[in-house]
Amino acid sequence: MARKADHSTFQALNVQVLGISANTPFSQQVHADSLQLPYPLLSDYPDMQTVDAYGVRHRNRPKTTVAKRYYFLVDTQGIVRGKWEGEDLEVFPSEILLKAARDLGAQR
Repeated sequence: MARKADHSTFQALNVQVLGISANTPFSQQVHADSLQLPYPLLSDYPDMQTVDAYGVRHRNRPKTTVAKRYYFLVDTQGIVRGKWEGEDLEVFPSEILLKAARDLGAQR
């Protein structure tokens, strides 16, 4: 996972990487442990308030709701400064996200 490999670079830019999904806390913990992620994976289950607030709720089957796969860059005031959609975000290149974070940092 690119964010795992580049975690220290994100930290140097004062970027907090978080994962969040509509999965249960238990499945999120199992997934995070299996990948040995250096950042938290959060669960938005069962209320999905964050998934709804960011507009990424998606029904993939009748009665099954999931979150679409996105990256968001949110500044310290809570303003979304970047949004990227991807089918397989595990192989999504970090450089795009790092450039956006550097650009945002340069604007401060």
